[in-house]
Amino acid sequence: MSLNAISLFSSAGIGDLAFQRLPVKVLVSCELLEDRHQVYQANFPQTHALTGDIWELWGKIVEETRARLDGGDLDILFATPPCQGMSKNGRGKLLQAVREGTKPALDVRNRLIIPTLKIACALRPRLIVFENVPEMENTLILDEAGRPVPILDLIREQLGPEYDGEAKVVEFADYGVPQRRQRLITVFTRDAEMLSLFHKRHGLHPRTTHSPNARAELLPWITLREIISDMPPLDAGDPATARGEDPFHFVPLLDEDKYFWVRHTPPEKGAFDNQCVACGFDQNPTHGNYRDESGINRSSKDTPLRCLKCGELLPRPWVKDVGGHRLMRGYTSAYKRMSWDLPASALTTNLAYACSDNKLHPEQHRVLSLREALMLHTVTDFDFKFERADGRKVTTGLIYEIIGESIPPRGLEIFFRQWVDVLNGKPDAVMSNDWACADLPLFHSSMPPLAKSA
Repeated sequence: MSLNAISLFSSAGIGDLAFQRLPVKVLVSCELLEDRHQVYQANFPQTHALTGDIWELWGKIVEETRARLDGGDLDILFATPPCQGMSKNGRGKLLQAVREGTKPALDVRNRLIIPTLKIACALRPRLIVFENVPEMENTLILDEAGRPVPILDLIREQLGPEYDGEAKVVEFADYGVPQRRQRLITVFTRDAEMLSLFHKRHGLHPRTTHSPNARAELLPWITLREIISDMPPLDAGDPATARGEDPFHFVPLLDEDKYFWVRHTPPEKGAFDNQCVACGFDQNPTHGNYRDESGINRSSKDTPLRCLKCGELLPRPWVKDVGGHRLMRGYTSAYKRMSWDLPASALTTNLAYACSDNKLHPEQHRVLSLREALMLHTVTDFDFKFERADGRKVTTGLIYEIIGESIPPRGLEIFFRQWVDVLNGKPDAVMSNDWACADLPLFHSSMPPLAKSA
């Protein structure tokens, strides 16, 4: 039976691809940013798109959803509120800003859960799913009465006793996704079958199917080598070698200094630990981090930039100033190569930058190409085009942002596949791992060319 859903904070719809092979129709979508929602509308033309601030639109969302339900019940509410106020990325800066009085201690962006719950309480969907960073577990907000309250407590309080559920941090690599990405998946339901399953299994999240150390009942993690090792080689040192025939398979050029650092970075290592290429001395102290008295992560300030034996500059990230060269401020994960035999590190909006966290190709002198990123993010496993409904260009910069702001849709599909089975009256289908290992198309490399992008 076909189910219906609404999608909140939809961005370009990468998350909603989870429904593409399932009997689920997304009735209404809401997204603040026009450029992302234009891409959404090009891919989901049957969905009624409401673009703007959810604080202002929540009543309209309820009204439009009810009109399309035509007296029926809403099956699924799927919401992915922004995580910038919660994410550990930049938490040090947030803490510092709070201490300096330039930011409120409780980030107002986290209060977007309030209009989301207004929609949920008005429509009473059978299943409510929130996706966010693990830090959401411990995030406080001010509710409408001005009380500081944990977000998860507010969800349970607002939904009332009719609903029950759980929040759980999951690693998507544990579900066969070739990327290590941890997220908090919060599930609440009022459906009788789902509640029965929840109490019987003591949880609603699918059992994992993969692990870093393959055990008898689990498969090994899917690695970078399995997905992108056959891609044509690229090199970021020259325009002639930085782009392949596939319009998605290209990388940004590295300037002379960055290329020097990257070229001398060994497999599974970071450029901050590079040794001397002039005399071959390999005992120069490596880089490190520490936490200061305020709990903020700091990089070591005594890591040498010049070889202790010959005095030549090491191929480590530097900054040129009046006094010559000094080591760039950074952590051990910057300018670091991924491992062939692990899933990719989490793909962020900065995945095109060599200085970003663990983003260098395992052996070639470059970052991942856009094609490789789309494969590792499992977008190429679905029918998706980077076009806008209004016909305007989609920039490659926007595509990087769309990838970094979303999570791998194949992982979400595995979760929703279980939940949709239960909502459709087939709870026995999810009592084993069989459903999670279904014969689904996996990691296709085909995708239409980026004809309308800049």
